[in-house]
This record gives sequence, structure tokens and C-alpha cells, in this order.
Amino acid sequence: MALFNNNRKEAVSPASPSVTTGKPETVVGANTRFVGTLTSDGNMRIDGSVEGDIEVLGNLIIGETGRVIATVKAKNVHVSGAVKGEITATDKLEISPTGKVWGDIATAALQIDPGGLFRGQSTMSANIDEPLLLEAPRTSEATGTS
Repeated sequence: MALFNNNRKEAVSPASPSVTTGKPETVVGANTRFVGTLTSDGNMRIDGSVEGDIEVLGNLIIGETGRVIATVKAKNVHVSGAVKGEITATDKLEISPTGKVWGDIATAALQIDPGGLFRGQSTMSANIDEPLLLEAPRTSEATGTS
């Protein structure tokens, strides 16, 4: 019996998250509860319960049955389940219609679909320098009065 057969074909649903660029190498199943630190150099999917810290160099998908109470760091994060804690997504954070996030987030791009929930503060990071002049127009000069 081949438990780890990498040659098998899996159906990809049309509703697959757009942050995925490959199938997950690590899956925390729906009937699994993990407490501690999870790290991966590849992609990860969580359909079970995780408490602690999660650090993924690739993409992280939290499925509809996924429940996470953790500090999360990944390249891309797609939330269809529930997350309570800080999320740092270096590229993109997506919250689907069934997704719920309670906590502060830091990401370069944020997408929240209608029905998705986000409660917390967000920081958008980008490699773009801030403009030097961000002043409001001066109304006294525009009207010609002093």
C-alpha cells in the first residue's frame, strides 16, 4: 500500500484559494488538535485545531473547519475558518466569505470577500517610499485672501 504516493492525481476545485501555487506539503486534518510550534519550508493547510505559533515559508490555507489561536507568519495566507492572533503575510492575506480573523494583521495586500470578518488593526507594508509632500491644500491661498 502506497501511503505517500506523490504521483496520484487530485481534483482541484474551482473554488480553490488563489494564494496557492502548489498543493500543501503539510496538512493538519479536521480531526487533529495540535498545540505548539508548527514550521514548514513549503505550503501548509490546516483543517483542524492549532494553538501556538505557525511559521510557513510558503502558503498557508486555513480551511473552513480550521480553528487557529496562534501567531501566524507566512508568504500568503488564505482564511476560510477562524483565526485569533497576529497574522503576518509577507505577500497577501485573503479572508473568504466563511473566514473570520480576530487580531492584528500585517501584509502587503489584503482581500476580504463579502461575508468575511476582520476585527483588529491592519498594517500595509510595501517597498514604496512615502511621498514627501502630503499636505492639505491651503484654502487661504486658493481663495486669494490672507
